[in-house]
Amino acid sequence: MLELTLENFDAEVIENNKPVVIDWWGETCENCIALMPMVEEVSAEYSDCFHFTKFNTSQKGVRRFCIKHKIMGLPVISIFKNGEKVAELTKDDITKESLVEMLKANC
Repeated sequence: MLELTLENFDAEVIENNKPVVIDWWGETCENCIALMPMVEEVSAEYSDCFHFTKFNTSQKGVRRFCIKHKIMGLPVISIFKNGEKVAELTKDDITKESLVEMLKANC
């Protein structure tokens, strides 16, 4: 999974022709870290349809950027198509089953 930054976000997400999955996570978010192996496992199964990425919200200077994208809590998994957010799962809704369902609906 590609690590997103402020510098590569537009090129990797907004300008990408392939739908993009973003795993928004933080270094102090235990739930985020616990979910990573599952997200990486699912990414291997759906890599033909999606570009899988992750965005560390603990990076310096990204607070306003996260607010702009309505990331108010963690963990969050979003799908972007044609530069627009089209689907999202938040903390209490993220399971392997719900992630797979969201991916199938947007592939």
